[in-house]
Amino acid sequence: MPATPDELFAALRTLDITTTTHHHPPVFTVEEARAHCAHLPGGHCKSLFLKDKKDRLYLLVALDERAIELNAIAKLIGAARLSFGKPELLMEVLGVTPGSVTPFALVNDREVRVTVVLDAGMMRLDLLNYHPLTNTATTAIRPTDLRRFIVSTAHQPTELELP
Repeated sequence: MPATPDELFAALRTLDITTTTHHHPPVFTVEEARAHCAHLPGGHCKSLFLKDKKDRLYLLVALDERAIELNAIAKLIGAARLSFGKPELLMEVLGVTPGSVTPFALVNDREVRVTVVLDAGMMRLDLLNYHPLTNTATTAIRPTDLRRFIVSTAHQPTELELP
């Protein structure tokens, strides 16, 4: 069973990570999220669950305003032709549905199948916003705490300057 938001928050508390969560109607796109979350302080982010032709999995996390060219990202990370992972694979590996993809879902990747790629520009901000395993809320976290959380899930994030 995938972790629940309450289990995620408990894990964050165990790591002594402080977050702030705001509840809102379900959002499925960056545009919908802006309508409900633009007033929240910090960087607003998007998370893309990707697969390459060799079936390697990636979680790309970037500022929501950043245009993502999959071909350019593939070259940057040494991947072979990236595409979006299917919803069934997303649920199997990260335990979330489309619209709820988040770095917090790494808590569910117990087999460490996903390579995590973080936008270095995003990581230079003071505060970042992500869904807490559901698209009906947004949780703010400091970048240093996000990195610490990711490492606690046995993942080693790579920070890259995205094109």
